Amino acid sequence: MRRGKQSRKYLLRGNSRASLHIKPMAVLIDTLTDAAGPLRHPEKAHRPDQPALRKPDWIRVKAPVSAGYLNTQRIVRANGLHTVCEEAGCPNIGECWEQKHATFMIMGDTCTRACAFCNVKTGLPGALDPVEPEHVAEATRKLGLAHIVITSVDRDDLDDGGAGHFAAVIGAIRARCPTTTIEVLTPDFLRKDGAAETVVAARPDVFNHNLETVPSKYLTVRPGARYFASIRLLQRVKDIDPQMFTKSGIMVGLGEERNEILQVMDDLRAAGVDFLTIGQYLQPSRKHHPVVRFVPPDEFKALETIAYAKGFLMVAASPLTRSSHHAGEDFARLKALRTAR
Repeated sequence: MRRGKQSRKYLLRGNSRASLHIKPMAVLIDTLTDAAGPLRHPEKAHRPDQPALRKPDWIRVKAPVSAGYLNTQRIVRANGLHTVCEEAGCPNIGECWEQKHATFMIMGDTCTRACAFCNVKTGLPGALDPVEPEHVAEATRKLGLAHIVITSVDRDDLDDGGAGHFAAVIGAIRARCPTTTIEVLTPDFLRKDGAAETVVAARPDVFNHNLETVPSKYLTVRPGARYFASIRLLQRVKDIDPQMFTKSGIMVGLGEERNEILQVMDDLRAAGVDFLTIGQYLQPSRKHHPVVRFVPPDEFKALETIAYAKGFLMVAASPLTRSSHHAGEDFARLKALRTAR
């Protein structure tokens, strides 16, 4: 990487010879690394480039430039926090941050998994930050959040998968912002006995764990996870606390079949899941899993109608739907829908 840094310096000085030399490397660096230089996805670096479909008009969003966006960014930076909005390259970041809505990603910015769809950095994470719970609580206070979503990287290196840290963050927010409702978007806690119990005991208002895709795609899309382990996690949460809202989401456009999506709906309903989200998969780079198809809005509407018929309390399905998008408004609707039933 030292040679690359020197070449970038010459580029800034206008050295044409050096610029010709570095051009073949530019795509690789921009695609797979952070600005500081280390590989963001080292396991993907030597994979062949995947095709990238042109985005249709219905998938385009405005660039984030508002004052509200910049203020949210300042508060996140001041507290040394990470957000899945940035790390995963969420297309809704401009809209959400303008309204001071952010999904905090705890336990660092480095994941122990290497999912083919995800833009979060892969590698060996550092130690947990013992003051992170207080920093998240303080950022929640400064942003004036009525509802907050807390997610994390996978931490297979920890004995409890990070469940205790989730509980500590929930406790810190409750202490500093007692009226704020809390939604957690957890990893699968694969082979981490007691993890679900630890998080549920901390009393989040919503427990979310995403299946991400249909079972047949797990080996290529989500190889470090197990489909039925994720289903069992969601079912276990309901077994522990039947009144806790549970939520899960999948992406479409990865090559799945329609009947497979319907089977996922049935599996989630069997596990008692209340809220289903369905959104379009967007390819972070050419080294990630390709978009097989851009699903048109009318197909999302049809899936939403079917999901409601299967008994979900609430469904959000559209090309730009993401787990945390409009989470506060959705939670208010969830409570109202349950009361109405």
